[in-house]
Amino acid sequence: MEIVIFIVILGILFDYTNGFHDTATIVSTIIGPGVLRPVSAITIAIIFNTIGATQISGIAKTITTGLIQPHMTTEVMILSAIVGAIIWNLITWIFGIPSSSSYALIGGLLGAALYHAGLKTVVWGGVLFKVVIPMVLAPIVGFLIAYFIMHILLKIFQNKIDAKRDKVFGRIQIVSSAILSLAHGFNDAQKSMALITLGLFSAGYLTTLKIPFWVIMACAATMGLGTASGGMRIIKTMGFKITKMTPAQGFAAQLSASGVIITAAFLGMPLSSTNMVVGSITGVGAAKARAAVQWNTIKKIVIAWVLTLPGSALIAALTYLILSYFI
Repeated sequence: MEIVIFIVILGILFDYTNGFHDTATIVSTIIGPGVLRPVSAITIAIIFNTIGATQISGIAKTITTGLIQPHMTTEVMILSAIVGAIIWNLITWIFGIPSSSSYALIGGLLGAALYHAGLKTVVWGGVLFKVVIPMVLAPIVGFLIAYFIMHILLKIFQNKIDAKRDKVFGRIQIVSSAILSLAHGFNDAQKSMALITLGLFSAGYLTTLKIPFWVIMACAATMGLGTASGGMRIIKTMGFKITKMTPAQGFAAQLSASGVIITAAFLGMPLSSTNMVVGSITGVGAAKARAAVQWNTIKKIVIAWVLTLPGSALIAALTYLILSYFI
């Protein structure tokens, strides 16, 4: 009973860290161009993140049945996975690195599962086609879509998007920012909901892997609270250190990222909202000029992406090792 309580509490806490970690990435696309102040941008994100989090997508099914064998899960495994993801989120947040909460949670789940029962625990086809391939391809797709959207806008306006047009794009960007926040909630909250459900299932409190209503509402509300906490370290990296964004660029980046995230959610692919936004911001910067992108910043972010799955997996496995001595 006590382990299940910890799973629920830490699963909800993970959603909180997801809120201030990943939502900082989302709002950076409207704060960076100077369209809204942080308080206003975060308020919009709170509302639409929460709405998105209440909607169930195919991602929940992928997490509960598509990556590990559900009948082989244990409470200690799920608890270790969540702890690994939270610790990785906190480490990257402290250093202002916009890493992926999604892949931290997946890495934690895989690391704990492998330590618990070895290779047979993991559904390797699901990991490859639902996680690894989308993890590599999605930011590239986001980059290309954002690049072409921005390229088309520059063509239409003959490379002259002046202050008057930027003001118009700023207004449109408020709508596209709301859509991106909705996509983030729709995508990211499903993962912690699914892990809490797996924990309840492994403990025998659920007979099916259907997510309880109270879990949905608790995770949605907590993600909203986490969003309210901001995350200025990551906002500074995303909004100002990759490229100097204009409202037109912010709009193009948001449109690209939200489109790919929502499509992937329906396909059951737990993408990283952070990776998508970084790819899209890089795309709009490159459309203006290759020199407009701070490639050293991109290099650091990519290194963090590469390390996220193995890093969180290692922390989760070590957590499992420690917990096994006490539980």
